[in-house]
Amino acid sequence: MTVHQDELIHLLNQTVRWMNQKVNVALQPYGLYHSQWSILYCVHKFNTLTQKEIATYLNVEAPTITRTVKKLMDNDWIIREKGQDKRANQIYLTEKTKAEIAQISESITAVHDEVLASLTGEQHKQLRDILLKLMREV
Repeated sequence: MTVHQDELIHLLNQTVRWMNQKVNVALQPYGLYHSQWSILYCVHKFNTLTQKEIATYLNVEAPTITRTVKKLMDNDWIIREKGQDKRANQIYLTEKTKAEIAQISESITAVHDEVLASLTGEQHKQLRDILLKLMREV
């Protein structure tokens, strides 16, 4: 039986939305949402990024990143400073965020473990490979 492409893409989209909802519940005690966590995760992973680099990495429109960065700054999660290139602002984690990032990350990992629990190690690898292939094809 062949699954129609539209149905497959719809299922993928619904799965991502469902996972994001679960992540939002885990982030609730910190006053964060999935979209905000994505930015914190990127900055933590790379130490510092410009808003443009974050938008490129996350495949998100620049205005969306700008709004989310503003909210994160207002809540003392990140700081924005002029970089060597005065046209681009560098984004850094605040000391508050650095102190809490491991605990927040553990909460997210628990959700991911729950979501992927029904898959075998080989299925994890296959899913990862398929998703990476899809990303490269675009």
